[in-house]
Amino acid sequence: MKKIVIIGANNFQMPIIIKAKELGYQTHVFAWAEGAVGADFADYFYPISIVEKDKILDKCKEIKPDAVISVASDLATLTVNYLADKLGLIGNSLECTKLSTNKYEMRNAFLTNGISVPKFAKVTGTGKEEISKISNFSMPIIVKPTDRSGSRSINKIENWEEVESGKLKEAIENAIEVSFEKMAIIEEYIDGEEFSAESISYNGKHTLLAITRKRTTGAPHFIETGHIQPAGLDLEMVEKIKKEVFAGLNSLKITNGASHAEFKITPEGKVKIIEIGARMGGDCIGSDLVKISTGYDFLKMVIDVALGNAPDFTKVVEPKKAVINFIFTESDVEELEKVKKEHPEYIYYVSPIEKINSHKIIDSSTRYGYYILAI
Repeated sequence: MKKIVIIGANNFQMPIIIKAKELGYQTHVFAWAEGAVGADFADYFYPISIVEKDKILDKCKEIKPDAVISVASDLATLTVNYLADKLGLIGNSLECTKLSTNKYEMRNAFLTNGISVPKFAKVTGTGKEEISKISNFSMPIIVKPTDRSGSRSINKIENWEEVESGKLKEAIENAIEVSFEKMAIIEEYIDGEEFSAESISYNGKHTLLAITRKRTTGAPHFIETGHIQPAGLDLEMVEKIKKEVFAGLNSLKITNGASHAEFKITPEGKVKIIEIGARMGGDCIGSDLVKISTGYDFLKMVIDVALGNAPDFTKVVEPKKAVINFIFTESDVEELEKVKKEHPEYIYYVSPIEKINSHKIIDSSTRYGYYILAI
């Protein structure tokens, strides 16, 4: 029996654990014990934090895995590619890891490879010298940590008056506080509607699987409220997206596995890449929505590629419209109950839902719950 090491065991990692077991593989799962809901589904669970790469490596030398994988986590991706490199397994290079998990390095890679990027700057504090780096920027601007995901500490600064009032300083401090490397990136805001694209790569060949239309809370924090597949774009736009996304994947040296590209379509119809992760999209986009909307088993593809096999593009279900809605308010709960009553056949999955207003929603990890529809 082949052995697969899976990094992470939270709700968003659970589908890949279950899929690996369904396919007959022995699963060895590493994660901090608290919140490791996937531990009960694993054949073997090791309560080691996913950032403790060398401790995991020592254990993997005993396990002798055939593949190492994770989904929907930049933090886990760091460890996955480190282990793959040390163990001689399929993955992406350590250079790819750096480029695809650090927004500043990513922007530089895009710039070097001729991909359109807004003006950007990295800052380590709020002193005059740091603030002067954006003196020639056009407003509005976006401030975010260089190395976090999930809408953590993203802030939009609308104008120079907000800079003078101290709002920029506060935004930089918040971004640096949650950044692992204690740095923030400031960039000019790109106007347009938000989308994302899921792709699978095998030995450097990329295949676009799905495009997702994104809904967010808007400025200043842009927390996702929902996603829809398919995105309802015409074939000409899809080809433009594919060209830009694949150029982005190549610039980040992504050659194997899943990828999640976030981009905007400007009012002029141009595709502007925001960022790309060498992993599935979170928010159940990769693990659930892609399968519902395309029929493709994206999870199996990730496992196949990690084992050195070409992805299988067999459609395993009849495609439907896929929707995920996140719970923010009582009215969101009421809408869910309405769907349950009027269209129970649409319900694909409902997560546990926390009490509304039990805490403040500050990013995607603090939303109260969600439900998925297959329409």
